[in-house]
Amino acid sequence: MFDSILNAIDDVVWGIPTIVLILATGLILTIRARGLQFTKLGRAFKSIFKENEGHGELSGFSALCTALSATIGTGNIVGVATAIAAGGPGALFWMWIAAILGTATKFSECMLAIKYREVKEDHVLGGPFYTIEKGMGKKWKWLAVLFAIFGVLAGLLGIGTMTQINGITSAVNMAFDPQSKNIAFTLGETQYTWATVIGGIVVTVCAALVILGGLRRISKVAEKVVPAMAIIYVFLGFSVIIMNATHIPAAFVLIVKSAFGFKALAGGAVGWTLKQITDSMQKGIARGIFSNEAGLGSAPIAAAPVQTNEPVEQGLVNMTGTVIDTLIVCTMTGLAITLALTNPDFFAQYQANGWKGVELTANALSFNLGGDGVSVQFLLMLCLAFFAFTTILGWDYYSEKCLEYITNGRMKLVFIYRLIYIAAIAIGPYFTVNAVFTIADITNGLMAIPNCISLIVLSGIVAKETKAYFDKYPKL
Repeated sequence: MFDSILNAIDDVVWGIPTIVLILATGLILTIRARGLQFTKLGRAFKSIFKENEGHGELSGFSALCTALSATIGTGNIVGVATAIAAGGPGALFWMWIAAILGTATKFSECMLAIKYREVKEDHVLGGPFYTIEKGMGKKWKWLAVLFAIFGVLAGLLGIGTMTQINGITSAVNMAFDPQSKNIAFTLGETQYTWATVIGGIVVTVCAALVILGGLRRISKVAEKVVPAMAIIYVFLGFSVIIMNATHIPAAFVLIVKSAFGFKALAGGAVGWTLKQITDSMQKGIARGIFSNEAGLGSAPIAAAPVQTNEPVEQGLVNMTGTVIDTLIVCTMTGLAITLALTNPDFFAQYQANGWKGVELTANALSFNLGGDGVSVQFLLMLCLAFFAFTTILGWDYYSEKCLEYITNGRMKLVFIYRLIYIAAIAIGPYFTVNAVFTIADITNGLMAIPNCISLIVLSGIVAKETKAYFDKYPKL
């Protein structure tokens, strides 16, 4: 019953209007910024390690790692799997479309966040709330407050806590007690193992130690963990691609056909359905936004404290996050799952066992790489644990800043919120995978709506600032 209610709300929030709004925002900004995600991508990657001067608390690289720590998470491993399970392999195609357009969105929202940020005595605060209030005018402050409220809810109930800890404990249980023999307790009709309980406690304690240390500690952890975990997971993905190189073209064909309603999985009937298209679009775009957060309004909050006097430059740096997150990491996961699903034996097991989330990704990687699968599952557990842990930290920062805006900087309330956030992490393992991801989708969609409205309204500012910067600095 609870899942049915959540799904009904999710269908409304992520209906055609929201999908059109997000894609239209990316398309408008792509045009207004003259396709810089294509023409300036090389320059953007070169700018990542550039030393900047100006007001701020973080280097450009630290800000990118903080943003990536929040984006490279369960969405890349569990989110892609749930999208494909619900919307077919075509969901990956719509992830790509959303990411290509979303790269311009990410550039624009991060650039505007720096332009309209507040430089206070002891720290810098910025994000869509100030972009809306300062860029669109005081009469739109209600929209800024609405965004901030949704941001707090997304961090506390959705993408920041429950989805991440749920993904970690599922992976820990799969690695240490795959048969779920060691039951700690039963809640309703669901049994929870000691692996789940202990994993949840360890992650909660570790998260609390870092969260209570503030932004600088979060950024320091992100700088070290994000590159390492990305390399390990990309290594697994490349291994799958190399070992199955001859099947890659067929996988891409299946992804595109599925995206446009042709259902042709191994053992399945060939057909065409409008529902398949809408399911693929909805799940692909929703999970794509969940993963890369382009248009969501979260990454600008991490970009705002950067030490720079050039908003466009940091916008370029942050837009690489969408490329890394979706076009590289999510694609690795999606291809691994699609390649496995094209095999009749794996497809039969998938249907018989009803694999979802991390189980689907783990079994697909194990099937593609061969062997007993134990080592692959252990590596996946490590990747997922680090991915999700840093996402927990990043989203605590985002939601804290939203709360700081709402409360006019009352830090005592922010500290109380930190404690509530840690409590939400602790209870996260005991919700179902579908429930936590649906809640995350709903709160993400609610955040994206006011943010995208502001980006469309301010697209002229984006065009003006971008042209002025490249006229001033034609070369890096």
